[in-house]
Amino acid sequence: MVARAFTVAFEGVEARIVEVQCAVAPGLPAFSVVGLPDKAVSEARDRLRAALVAMGVALPSKRITVNLSPADLPKEGSHFDLPIAVALLAALDVIPRDAAEGCVALGELSLDGRLVPVVGALPAAMAAAEEDRALLCPRACGAEAAWVGGTQVLAAPDLAAVVRHFTGQAPLAPAEPGEVVETALFRDLSDVKGQERAKRALEIAAAGRHHMLMVGSPGSGKSMLAARMPGILPPLSPVEALETSMIHSLAGLLDEGGISRHRPFREPHHTASMAAIVGGGRGAKPGEISLAHNGVLFMDEFPEFPRAVLETLRQPIETGEVVVARANAHMRYPCRFLLVAAANPCKCGYLADPARACARVPQCGEDYLGRISGPLMDRFDLRVEVPPVAYADLDLPATGERSAAVAARVAAARGRQTARFDGHPSVRVNSEAEGALLEEIATPDPEGRELLAKVAERFGLSARGYHRVIRVARTIADLDGAETVGRNHVAEAVSFRLSVGET
Repeated sequence: MVARAFTVAFEGVEARIVEVQCAVAPGLPAFSVVGLPDKAVSEARDRLRAALVAMGVALPSKRITVNLSPADLPKEGSHFDLPIAVALLAALDVIPRDAAEGCVALGELSLDGRLVPVVGALPAAMAAAEEDRALLCPRACGAEAAWVGGTQVLAAPDLAAVVRHFTGQAPLAPAEPGEVVETALFRDLSDVKGQERAKRALEIAAAGRHHMLMVGSPGSGKSMLAARMPGILPPLSPVEALETSMIHSLAGLLDEGGISRHRPFREPHHTASMAAIVGGGRGAKPGEISLAHNGVLFMDEFPEFPRAVLETLRQPIETGEVVVARANAHMRYPCRFLLVAAANPCKCGYLADPARACARVPQCGEDYLGRISGPLMDRFDLRVEVPPVAYADLDLPATGERSAAVAARVAAARGRQTARFDGHPSVRVNSEAEGALLEEIATPDPEGRELLAKVAERFGLSARGYHRVIRVARTIADLDGAETVGRNHVAEAVSFRLSVGET
């Protein structure tokens, strides 16, 4: 008779239910695992054998076959150890078979029977809730999985505790959700001297999730400004926090089961590979653009990134998701991020300074920023020049607004957008509106339309650029608390669109 247990296999952020079937039959002693297991899954039999010996349980001299169904779905990861153990113990009548079938299990076994934490407990708990089953996992994963709330989470320290639970000797208490992480300390905008126009661009970008490019000489404050973006962004909503945490769970980034309400801020180095930025590698894991989902992706020295990496950003920026397609994997990850890019005006960085510029001015600037293709540049809603701050101004007291004041305006603008897009589940901020919805919410007044038409004709705005200007103007109107988009809102949106380049 076949005993069954259940676990999951990960496809992107989705967890697919896998049935673990175990049969113990007469024949030559053997222990085989079938169903497209990878090396880590195949090695589970050796870890399981040692763990059972540590518990004082000896495997019978029979043929043990474990099948992972569906058999055509690749199985990867050490989290299959625990469900294989549960199915085998049920086949040996050590634990009741109906109890084994009533839960979804995942966890890695150590040789002494302890359960080692694994990644993906949060999406596994969601899959278990959809199947109306409990989740059995290592103790270190319990606080993370309990955030789902739709299923009972049983967190065990070792395999012996699992046996005692299923046999009724010592039932496991349901796990409690981890703490909400609120310890992040944000840098304040008031620390940046001058750069009022760049600060305004940051505010607009945060309010409507508009992508932003800063161009300025070395030391002008581009990185300082970007580092202060998290301090003006509103906290994650419960839905956004769960979405983001599922990705971070797959990447093993959740700390002791705690879920943060702060938006992610990712800043990869310009030497990062395409797999690191977009996703891929072994198992097609999420990349930086997905780890920045619902948060900020800051790419400093933007033109220094490989051209192929930059060009792969174009589709995710538009669609809000990325498909990592490999020969043995096809994963889909969400990636609605705010892209903040920074670049020097040229290779040497001093294009506008006659005393320090190189001999190739102005050609060096055209060549350097030319590494950013036109289609990619067209996707930046806000482009701002960040000039160097005079030495005399550095000794002056801070005069700019603090981050708290800016964050309050951003939160109010986001609140207006939340109310506006109620009933449109796929749209959360102005930058996502399109088609008839965009025309309904962001069509400027007659004076604004007249100005926009002149700008589009004079500078040859693309259709994408035209609509992005309208979206930015809508966000500026939200920051002002205006119901309609006026000429002044369009004018400011256009000024940021044409700050660097003309299209």
